[in-house]
Amino acid sequence: MAFDPLKILEVLQHHHVNVIVVGGMAAALHGSDMVTFDLDVTPERRRENLERLSTALVHLHARIRIEGDHTGVAFEPTVDFLSQLIVLNLTTDYGDLDLVMSPAGLSGYDAMSEAARRVEIDGVSVQVASLDDVITSKEASNRAKDRLTLPGLRMLRRKNSEGG
Repeated sequence: MAFDPLKILEVLQHHHVNVIVVGGMAAALHGSDMVTFDLDVTPERRRENLERLSTALVHLHARIRIEGDHTGVAFEPTVDFLSQLIVLNLTTDYGDLDLVMSPAGLSGYDAMSEAARRVEIDGVSVQVASLDDVITSKEASNRAKDRLTLPGLRMLRRKNSEGG
């Protein structure tokens, strides 16, 4: 299956799910040349939003992603299940989707939403984490792949703050 993050975002938008794009895709939407093969989102945790997310996950045929098993494991995305999550790695009809309730170094949707910016991609309106929040999360996670991308993200932030 080909990775099509726009299709995943279309389904989430169709179901009126409030999410903020985080991680590598957020970095790319800010202008980073970082390559990513999954879509990381932080959903709003209100019950009504989790109900809409549950419906969207069914529509996407989401399954829990297990290393070495490209088909994933079936699960029932109930609101109670989703409300207990910290991170859930999924595979869908359109590629990999990670639900990250509180990205490393950040406290979740509510804290990130004020600084997030709304962008439109081919008719799909999405909230994208601020570049500062992307950097904060990558610093806090401190994974080797994040340490490699941080210099480029910091340079992008400097360039943006200098207006060009």
